Amino acid sequence: MLHDRVLVEVDQESGERRSSGGIVIPATAAMGARRLAWCRVVATGPHARAVEVGDRVLFDPEDKAEVEVHGDTYVVMRERDVHAVAAGRLGDADTGLYL
Repeated sequence: MLHDRVLVEVDQESGERRSSGGIVIPATAAMGARRLAWCRVVATGPHARAVEVGDRVLFDPEDKAEVEVHGDTYVVMRERDVHAVAAGRLGDADTGLYL
């Protein structure tokens, strides 16, 4: 990875959702508002400062650039396109999530 680029693997569970009433909402259902997605960081460039490999990040799936590596699909994005980071390295005192 070069510069501030981040390579992420999209969570497979982010497709199909279940409403609070138990209704299954398929991934193909149209949403009125944009929905952000969680993914796991697989690799980072040398200038990425806020994320590390293994972190979970929140990003906009409409602004993604997909790439296939050894049959697996990943997303390449700039670090500035990350909306939130969930990281266990922040310690027990914090929530582990920062924006």
